[in-house]
Amino acid sequence: MSVRKQVLTVAAASASYWIGDGFPSRTLFPLGEVHDFSPFLVVGYVGPAKFEPSKRPRGVGGHPHRGFETVTIVYQGSVDHKDSAGHSGTIDTGDVQWMTAASGLVHEEMHGKELTAKGGDFEIVQLWVNLPAAHKMSKPRYQGILKAHIPRVELGLGSYGRVIAGELNGVKGVAETFTPVNVFDIRLDAAGIAEVTLPAGHNAAIALLRGGIVVNGSTRLEGSPHIAHLGTSGESLLLEAKDESLVLVLSGEPLNEPVVSHGPFVMNTEAEIRRAFEDFQAGKMGHVS
Repeated sequence: MSVRKQVLTVAAASASYWIGDGFPSRTLFPLGEVHDFSPFLVVGYVGPAKFEPSKRPRGVGGHPHRGFETVTIVYQGSVDHKDSAGHSGTIDTGDVQWMTAASGLVHEEMHGKELTAKGGDFEIVQLWVNLPAAHKMSKPRYQGILKAHIPRVELGLGSYGRVIAGELNGVKGVAETFTPVNVFDIRLDAAGIAEVTLPAGHNAAIALLRGGIVVNGSTRLEGSPHIAHLGTSGESLLLEAKDESLVLVLSGEPLNEPVVSHGPFVMNTEAEIRRAFEDFQAGKMGHVS
């Protein structure tokens, strides 16, 4: 029988704040004094919120990134993406966007056309995933992953997981990653039970977005969104739902490299951060057209 991963820390989401005029956000990570959750940098939960119809799209206008990847998981609504590397696309309910900023680009994220015109519910999670030093200056990349292409794995009584990245019960996700990363979208019915296997040595966390669960028979997560940070030893989790629940499970192999961040840039040294600002101001990251 595999050893359960230990729950180290539990924290509630931050107070809500706005990113642009379309993303009412709460931060689930960093976790208090726990700052090293490599390779994950940020776990943000947007919504759930209901928007009225609008004549113009709401969202976040052109802004730069360098040195990491952004991952947008859409639970309700839609997001239109456009960037200075020439990538564009719409991700709808159930879809995922995996954008590799790497050497740098400028992008915008706006509500999709139907959400803008008709209004409706909006709920997403956005992750920042760090890149290893060897790939921080790679060419930018965009992966628009449709719901139909995300594998589904039955996990137990009244539960299943969508494998966005990594591998779950021998089923591999379609997202291409630079280092070993697992991103699982897990759904449990009321009284559902899920057995989840994660690699020993990975940093790992459970984000409860809706509902209520008990982790490994002892740690209860319920109410407002919460995140539980897990120990690196052990290889399994037992999730038992008390209500219909929506859970995001994350794990990744630590990079064990220096991290220096400032605003939209994440590099390994202060000099690299200064260079990122200089390159952006000089227009070397391009413009959204």
